[in-house]
Amino acid sequence: MLGHILAARAAGEPDRLLAAIPYAQFLGLSASLDSGELLTTMRYAPHLVGNPALPALHGGTLGALLESAAVFSLLWAAETAVLPKTITITVDYLRSAGPKDTHARGLVTRLGRRVAAVRVDAWQDDRTQLCATATAHFLIKREG
Repeated sequence: MLGHILAARAAGEPDRLLAAIPYAQFLGLSASLDSGELLTTMRYAPHLVGNPALPALHGGTLGALLESAAVFSLLWAAETAVLPKTITITVDYLRSAGPKDTHARGLVTRLGRRVAAVRVDAWQDDRTQLCATATAHFLIKREG
């Protein structure tokens, strides 16, 4: 996995981070750079719906998007030698997420030698109308 991370960083292609992760493929995740900011997108698919009566995306898929976006942002921003291990993640569901693509942006708020903190926001059409947020802490091992 470390080879994929280093190759993605060197090529400036964050989507290569996801290539080796089957769960990311199942969720329909992709990664891109927008003005230097790493965005993770979960493309809509019917199997992601949790409440077909609304319809609304399943909370678990939103949580998975948020945690994945946090990990990808950390891998992209930090020079880690191994994959981060989740210590805690707190998800706040703010509004129902409809059957459409959902985007997330992770911001590394603390990067220590052993622990990193990441804040993640998720939205659909309007970046100012968040559907969920998360705060996550990870155990990391920095290179060097």
